[in-house]
Order: sequence, then structure tokens, then C-alpha cells
Amino acid sequence: MDNMTFGKYIPGNSIIHRLDPRLKICAVFIFLISVFSDAGFIGYGILAIYVLLCSLVSKIKLSHILKAIKPMVFMMLFLMIFNIFLMKTGDVIIKIGSISIYSGALLQTAYIFIRLVLIITLTTLMTSTTKPLELTLAIESLLNPLKRFHFPVHELAMMISIALRFIPDLLDEAKRIMKAQASRGADFNEGSFMEKIKSIISLIIPLFISAFQRAEELANAMESRNYNPEATRTKYKVLTWTHLDTLSMLITLGVCCGVIIMSFM
Repeated sequence: MDNMTFGKYIPGNSIIHRLDPRLKICAVFIFLISVFSDAGFIGYGILAIYVLLCSLVSKIKLSHILKAIKPMVFMMLFLMIFNIFLMKTGDVIIKIGSISIYSGALLQTAYIFIRLVLIITLTTLMTSTTKPLELTLAIESLLNPLKRFHFPVHELAMMISIALRFIPDLLDEAKRIMKAQASRGADFNEGSFMEKIKSIISLIIPLFISAFQRAEELANAMESRNYNPEATRTKYKVLTWTHLDTLSMLITLGVCCGVIIMSFM
């Protein structure tokens, strides 16, 4: 639990920290479009340099990024193995009995690995350099045009804000329950597969009960303060777009659009 880095803000005063959160969200979406384009290893190398420069400018430690990648290693290995043995494109490189491994499968597997690492790294940089409240304000600002179609923009932003706010609390609650269960003989690390499942169930059920209790207490507190999502309200923090944000957006568009163009060439 201590190694969870998702949604964990790291205070700092770097250039990335000072950028507008709306820019960061848009940059991540543009990056996602470019990273799924088939630009080859040269294109992915350009994107890797872009992510590396962002991490250096943000002054986020490499260990923090590796902690974010570590929980995804199992899923990455599963996708890579699944891809290697099921794809039948290219030439046969290795043949073991009735199982054949093709060159196209290895190439696509390498692409999947690179894409996942780049995506996880950039999203970790975004959440590590942006406060949850700023992300909420940015999402509400970006979705503001949808109010014309009666889309509940403020309610959605409020739900995201509350969810991000309670992630650390739920992790602390999970650690407390794990210690309580361990003192009663539960073992989360050893035992058979079924015993581990039973131990996890003993953790999940009290965690859900605690989460529902917190949600009910929060709802009662908001009602007692006459919270009305449709009421017109002012904002304590106002987002401002600067020349640095414009320059950063132009750099991001230049890199990502260049990679996308390479995929068509």
C-alpha cells in the first residue's frame, strides 16, 4: 500500500508544476493519440525523449515513476505473452513442437511494452505535479461547453474531486484493516491460492463498509450545509493560461503531430 503512487501529489516548484492543469490534461490526450500510431521505433524514440525531458524538468525522482510502473508489470507480462503466442504475422522465428513464434508477434509485443511504459510514465508525471483540486477545476473548465446540453459538469467534477480526495484515506483504512486481520491470524502473503482469496475477502468487506460509512457521513455533512450543485458559486482558485502554457502546447503538438505524420509515411 505504501508503494501506491496514483493520484499522489508531490509538492514542487518546477516548470511542470506551474503549468496550467488544462494544458496537462490536453497534452496527455494528444500524447495518447500519438503513442497508438504505428510510427515505428523511431517515432517511439521521439516520444520517449519527450517523456524523459518532461520527467527531468518536473524533477520527479525515477524511483517514484518505477513505483507507478511496478503494479502494472503483471498485466504487461500477461499481454505480452498473450500477444506472442496468438499473433500469426510475419516469419516463423522460433518453433517448439506445435507452437510457433512469429516475427510480427515479437514486434507488436515490443510496441505494446513501449506504449504502456510511456503512458504510465506521463500520466504519473501529470498526477504527481498537479494537485487533485486543480485537476478537478481543469476538468470542469474543459467540459464547461457541455453545460449548453444540460450535461452535469459540476456534479461530475465534484465526484472526481471527492474520489481523488479519498484515495489516500482508503489506502490508510486498508492498511489499518490488514494490521487488524494480521493480528487475528490472517496471512496475506503465504498459503494456498484459496487461502489468499479468503484473506483478501476479509479485507475487502470491511473496506467497503468503511467506504459506505464515509460516503454517508459526507452526504449528511453536505446536506446540513445546504449544498446545491445547481447554485451559482465563485471559485477560490482561478486557472490562468500563460505564455509558458502556449509554448508548451506548441511543443507538445509539434512532437505528437510529427510522430502521427511519420506513421502515415
